[in-house]
Amino acid sequence: MKASERKSEVFFTSAGTAWEKVDNGIERQFVGYDDRIMMVKVKFEKGAVGYVHNHYHSQATYVASGVFKITVEGKDKILREGDGFFIASNVPHGAECLEDGMLIDVFSPAREDFLK
Repeated sequence: MKASERKSEVFFTSAGTAWEKVDNGIERQFVGYDDRIMMVKVKFEKGAVGYVHNHYHSQATYVASGVFKITVEGKDKILREGDGFFIASNVPHGAECLEDGMLIDVFSPAREDFLK
């Protein structure tokens, strides 16, 4: 089923939503989505790396907790709780967790590849 044919529940509860393992030290939890937008909580353990990648989706990310080294187009910036960043379509980016933390990612359109 395509993302355009699905959508999340109206209300999200952290306790009632499963975490999905993404990679070593990285898990995600879907907050809400339809075909146009998706919000995802991404929990990182210290030392976990979201390797540099790109995708056609626009992405806005909020640092909910922790400390991260964020790389965008080869430039690094240390971000902490309350900070954020925006990634335009197809821009290479990645994250390294320096202190246990959580990112809140919002994608437009929804990441169909996450829903498989």
